[in-house]
Amino acid sequence: MVERSPAARGGRNKVMARLALRFISGKYKGGEYVLPERREIYIGRSSEIDLVLMEDMVSRKHARIWFQDTKIFIEDLGSTNGTFVNGEKITKAEVKQGDRILIGTSIMKVVEVDETSQKAQPGAQPQAAKQASGMARSTMHGGRSMTGTISEVPLPDLIQLFSTSKKTGTLIVNKDGVVGRIHLETGQLVFASMADALALDPLKVIFRILSWDDGTFELMGPEPFAKERSINMPTEHILMEGLRQLDELRHMQKNLPALDSELVVVTPLAAKLSALSSADLDIFQLVYNYGTLQAVLDRASVSDLEAATILLRLLKESYVAQI
Repeated sequence: MVERSPAARGGRNKVMARLALRFISGKYKGGEYVLPERREIYIGRSSEIDLVLMEDMVSRKHARIWFQDTKIFIEDLGSTNGTFVNGEKITKAEVKQGDRILIGTSIMKVVEVDETSQKAQPGAQPQAAKQASGMARSTMHGGRSMTGTISEVPLPDLIQLFSTSKKTGTLIVNKDGVVGRIHLETGQLVFASMADALALDPLKVIFRILSWDDGTFELMGPEPFAKERSINMPTEHILMEGLRQLDELRHMQKNLPALDSELVVVTPLAAKLSALSSADLDIFQLVYNYGTLQAVLDRASVSDLEAATILLRLLKESYVAQI
């Protein structure tokens, strides 16, 4: 009988895939640090440790990563600003491929690397860190502090990270030239605006931006905003409601007209206006005055989901029609 190897039996000596920390946001974006096999590494601002992040928000000895059997763990070392895994502030946590780690303004994704990748040496820094080591340290109140792509860091995850780490600043999001701004104060979403629809309700702006699955983001220092229109809702509630509305809108998408398609009031009108609620009449009038789905959504006092729901009913009951 042929004896199987421990690896083939799935025992304690199971071979682990080589993993790396890929910088997907922050001043070291594009850098990659291959995790040394079976050895602990330290992350921090001190030049004497393994992975050096020269940022004011990073403590001198910020966090530790180590291997235990076939698992990898990260531990915060009592840092000032904390260590976060997938948006949650941790003291100690297991990390796996695909997880996101936030330290300072750097978001690192745990990724598998090719065995031909250059092995990290003790004291090594990611290439991006080497290039930036002579630059002035970034802070949340001056210049660019954090950039990335939405395809790498989905906006709900990003906002959750900022909320948990109590960031203050302006998140600028750009999708195909459409620019939105989300203002945060110690992790709370307090205002939002969109360049091509400045009068849009701040909550509607956030809900729309949450639907973007590509584009870029940049977290800058605080910018002025219309405080009299501030949002007064906990960030976690905003995210839950926004994702709920997004899910329902996606389900009804196939039945909705295109955003730029022309809508008209049916004439002669056989359906009775007296059968409509005040909210229905508002949408009916917006169709009459402006004539496209985009214009109706932009000007409706209710959410995009509620406006779209009413519009579908008006189409079905022949109050309005699509040309």
